[in-house]
Amino acid sequence: MSIFGSMKTAVSGMNAQANRLSTVADNIANVNTTGYKAVSTSFSSLVLPSSGGNYNSGGVQTSVRQAVSDQGDISYTTSSTDLAISGDGFFIVQGADGTPVLTRAGDFTKDDEGNLVNAAGFQLMGYSYDSGAPAVVVNGFDGLVPVNVNQDGLTAIASTSGVFKGNLDSNAKVAPVAPATLPSANAATTTTDTKKVSMVAYDRLGNKVMYDFYFTKQSVVTPPPAPPATAATWEVAMFRNADAAVGGTTSFPYSTAGGDVGTGSITFDANGKLTTGGAINIVDPVTGQTIAMDFSAFTQLGADFSGTGTPNGQAATPVKDVTVDGDGIVYAKYEDGSTKPLYRIPLANVASPDKLTLMSGNVYSANGQSGVTVTGFPQTNGLGTIKSGALEGSNVDLAGELTEMIESQRSYTANSKVFQTGSDIMDVLVNLKR
Repeated sequence: MSIFGSMKTAVSGMNAQANRLSTVADNIANVNTTGYKAVSTSFSSLVLPSSGGNYNSGGVQTSVRQAVSDQGDISYTTSSTDLAISGDGFFIVQGADGTPVLTRAGDFTKDDEGNLVNAAGFQLMGYSYDSGAPAVVVNGFDGLVPVNVNQDGLTAIASTSGVFKGNLDSNAKVAPVAPATLPSANAATTTTDTKKVSMVAYDRLGNKVMYDFYFTKQSVVTPPPAPPATAATWEVAMFRNADAAVGGTTSFPYSTAGGDVGTGSITFDANGKLTTGGAINIVDPVTGQTIAMDFSAFTQLGADFSGTGTPNGQAATPVKDVTVDGDGIVYAKYEDGSTKPLYRIPLANVASPDKLTLMSGNVYSANGQSGVTVTGFPQTNGLGTIKSGALEGSNVDLAGELTEMIESQRSYTANSKVFQTGSDIMDVLVNLKR
């Protein structure tokens, strides 16, 4: 047995316990850090070969383990830009150097430029809706831009398209054949079965423009032998509501130049499904706009008439708030209650999150042991859900850390006693010469 060897073993034990105490100190210091993941110290023995009945003491080495995959408690806040991930995944953020990294710290606030940054100063990244609904790049960070929620001033967007859906009653009566009596001829409605509904769109300045839609059954085709339901064709006629007649019992005649602003036919088969005529344009001579209307979602079944129109576009209203839904879509919420998607926030993940490289600012980068980074939208491919107005807390168990600290202190003291005993033995050996 080597006395010096036992003293070196004691030193390695003290170093190991010092490392353990360092991880405990980090965990306790970050017990209130948003999205912080606890670290722990693992011990493994170092053995030296022994022979001839002599035992050579070895030592101990340590390695640090991260509990990145363990979910922290989620608590709700009063800020809509505070974001928490429930489940797997990381926010993609970038620092001042522009390098994308990963984090679970979602305590985002607006900086002086309107970008969302967390407490460590990292900018949240997302895909913009400027060119329509974005698509995710699954194997990289291309296309990501800083999420900017600075929506000062008024914004107006003209309507260019719309979707109209609902049901036309299959029991409605057929209108008289004379074309001059149909709504498209700017004449009074022909039967009580002609249905009217209105929709609001927006011009280039954000002004509301209301359009009246008239649905009139024109013909019925009963193929032999006659089934319980028959195919039918309906006329769709559209007018500017502002040009409707006043003072009478009907909106006809409309004063718009040329009468209607759009007319077409939609045809249903014997099962009540639309077969032709799903696309009809509104051509407004006053605003100069063309709005492509889609009627393909209509049915003709034995139920009451129903219809609802949803155009694109936006009125000239200021932004009241910014919200984020569980799919990661960032919406601007306007004073009139309407919303507009601005960005979609992706999440990223790796095969082994606990092997990620920890960096300052509570962020991580991928490496060879963690696996490659895969990006996707929330609630897809096993990724979690984004919760707005919430934060994920640290997953540190404070009571457990205090226990670890006591254990580390006792173990360090015991190792120091081994070192002290070896030192005393060396004193005895030295004094033998005297």
